[in-house]
This record gives sequence, C-alpha cells and structure tokens, in this order.
Amino acid sequence: MKQTIVILAALLLSTTSYAQFQVSASGGYAIGSAGMKLGETQTSGGIENSYGSYGEGLNTQLRGTYFFNDSFGLDLSLGYLHGSDQTVSKVSLTGFDVDAIARARAFGAAASVVYKFNTNVYARLGALVKLGGKTEAVVYQKATFSQAEADAIGVPLGSYSETNYVEDYHGQFPLGFVAALGYEYPINTNFSVFAEAEYYGISLKRKDSEITEFNTNVVLPDGTVAVEGLYTLNNLPNGTNKTTTYVDELPSDNTDTSKELAVKVPYSSFGINFGVIYKFKKAPATTAR
Repeated sequence: MKQTIVILAALLLSTTSYAQFQVSASGGYAIGSAGMKLGETQTSGGIENSYGSYGEGLNTQLRGTYFFNDSFGLDLSLGYLHGSDQTVSKVSLTGFDVDAIARARAFGAAASVVYKFNTNVYARLGALVKLGGKTEAVVYQKATFSQAEADAIGVPLGSYSETNYVEDYHGQFPLGFVAALGYEYPINTNFSVFAEAEYYGISLKRKDSEITEFNTNVVLPDGTVAVEGLYTLNNLPNGTNKTTTYVDELPSDNTDTSKELAVKVPYSSFGINFGVIYKFKKAPATTAR
C-alpha cells in the first residue's frame, strides 16, 4: 500500500512539474460527409434527389488544452457553426414554383484527448455534443390561381399568391464524436499557429419546429400587389400548423396534423481549420528533498 502511494505521488509530481495550459482560437470551413437525402428538385422533366449535410459551412472554435506531459493532454472546445444553404425543395412547374432551403445555426462543445507525436504534429479524439441552435428553413412559394380561385378573391386570371415563411427546427440532445489531425508551427515561446483537418460524426433527431415568420400576398399579373398579408403568422391558412412535434410513433387513426414522425438529419462534416495558440508558462519544476 505504501509503495502504491509513493508511485502515485511520483506520477503526480512529474505531471505537475510539466503541466502546461494553452488556449487557441480558430476558424475554418467544413463540407458535408456521408451526405443523406435532404430534399428534392422537381421540374416538368422529372424529380431529382438532393443530398447533403447541415454540418457544411463556416465554423469558429475556442479551445483550452491542458497537457500533463510532453505527449498527452485534455482539450475542451466551444464552437459555432454557420451552416451553408441546403436544398430542401426546388419546384419549377407551370403555375407553381417553390424554393425552400435550410441551414444550420448551431453551438456545440467537445471534450477530447490530445496526443502529440512530436513538437509539431498532434491528434485529437473525443466526444461532441450540440449545446443549442436550430436548423432554419426559408421557403418561397408562388402559386397561380385557377379561374375559380381568382373569381373568389376578385382578381383577374393570371394573378397568383406569393408566400414567404421561416420555420425553425430543434433537435433532441445528440452525442457524436470528433477526430482531428493537426500541424503546429511555433512562432515564439508563447505563440504558435496551426492548421488541422477535422472530422465531425453526428446526427440530430428532430424534436419540434415552429413557424416564426409567415406572409402571403396576392399579386396581379403585372406584378402589382393587390392584397398584402392575406395570410400572416397570426392568420395561417387552414391546415398549416404554427408548431409541430416529432414523435417516434403515431396511431393509425391519427388526425392531429401537428404531430409527425421524427427523422434524423445529418450534421457530419470534414473540415479544415486555421488558428493561433497562446501557451501559458509551464509550471516550474519541483525539486525533491
């Protein structure tokens, strides 16, 4: 027992004598990996699937890393993803057009183990979680009225409705993983610059969504707005729900249109980051007496 305590004390002393803390800031761009179907493009000639990942886009990170010795350390990072637009629905048919995109606006965190192969090359491997944010869908729809619809509203044939709305999707608490391989170049004792390739493996299961903006105008054939705000957020069209809840199971006789089956959406990505590191002074070596 006494021998074990001595060994543990020696290990603690050796790590404490080296202990170094550093902080870093970086920015980069990621492309989707393992892209899944996100939507469709439809024309009079047919329908085509569109694939991607909401993890694609610009990202920034702040990290703190504590090294116990020359090789091993623990890393905690906070990041923000400003996702690129992904096609959800693109329809171009006679009298009917839709342009719907979705994009991620997400905050995340990761805890990783860091291993230095040498002074310059290192690797990270750890767990990744999403702390907050949303997947934002932005939709434009144009629908030409039939003769009966035009007569009912009191506008000439060739008039159309023009709808714009925004719907925010929120997900359940996810858990993924992160892996990175980087190269660090020291500038002086305290500062270094680095570049790294980073992989995120994570998917989000939808929890709920909410329409946050909605407006429908009636437009004449010459482009003049005849009726502004025919439908708004406070006066949604019949069959349109302001909020939707996503569940794993629905009864066969379900009539509640505000509930839908849950789906998983991909956030996985592969990116390149560039940044700067600031190293605090190492703990002074302790002399045994």
